[in-house]
Amino acid sequence: MSTPSAATPSTTTGAERRGRAPTPAGVPRGRGSLGPVGLVLAGGISVQFGGALAVTLMPRAGALGVVTLRLLVAAVVLMVLCRPRLRGHSRADWGTVIVFGIAMAAMNGLFYQSVARIPLGPAVTLEVLGPLALSVLASRRAVNLVWAALALAGVFLLGGGSFSSLDPLGVVFALGAGAMWAAYIVFSARTGRRFPQADGLALAMAVAAVLFLPLGVAESGTKLLDPTILGLGAAVAVLSSVLPYTLELLALRRLPASTFAILMSLEPALAATAGFLILDQALSAVEAAAIALVIAASMGAVRTQVGRGRAKGLEG
Repeated sequence: MSTPSAATPSTTTGAERRGRAPTPAGVPRGRGSLGPVGLVLAGGISVQFGGALAVTLMPRAGALGVVTLRLLVAAVVLMVLCRPRLRGHSRADWGTVIVFGIAMAAMNGLFYQSVARIPLGPAVTLEVLGPLALSVLASRRAVNLVWAALALAGVFLLGGGSFSSLDPLGVVFALGAGAMWAAYIVFSARTGRRFPQADGLALAMAVAAVLFLPLGVAESGTKLLDPTILGLGAAVAVLSSVLPYTLELLALRRLPASTFAILMSLEPALAATAGFLILDQALSAVEAAAIALVIAASMGAVRTQVGRGRAKGLEG
């Protein structure tokens, strides 16, 4: 959970003016950009397999109960491991971490309400539209619009070209989760810049857990104390919250929000894989083609970011 802090230069760099953390000292800029990409991919794999496990737990604990266990256990683990300081932070720091926690709670609550009504693959497919929209709005390079369009085509293809056969309320919840996912990306990056290591994440997770606890208790009650449910909920928390959120927060310190958002287009492919292995949901030829499109878009985004880092290295 602990990583070295980025070196602080004596002058303000162009990356800092754009709101991105500088590259740590001693890391080649071109190759260093592969590090955060790997963190994002590892986080995506973890969160989707955790989501598939959560789906199997919902009949026993309810959607709100699963979210409560996920956030509460993750908050306890992160607070114990990170032991963040509660003093010495500005009002702006606390405002950022509180909004981050609210976005996190809303994103999880809306998504689990969605997968309680529609399959995991379509739910993630709809949810990823939020990060894709963010990539278009945040991008400063025309080529990122191409990758976003390609990923968007794959997303709709993965949804079968139409979502009319799905539960309308489940679709609304998934789209709402996508909007909160975009907010999560923005405030995760801001939190990572304001707090050392994963301290801000731990505090935000505690905020999210406190906000969601009354909802989980109201729906599930004493079921949350059942040893089996508690154990499975802890596994969901580690896979879906502790690992991915920490990895993504660290990645966003060195990765532009637009590139990160396009990488999120891999989530439907990862969800389909997790659904196949854990929930016995088979892939069709159309779904395989959709996965190929979103992977191509993500690879294009990565190559763009790596090439940009190498160009800066040559300029420096």
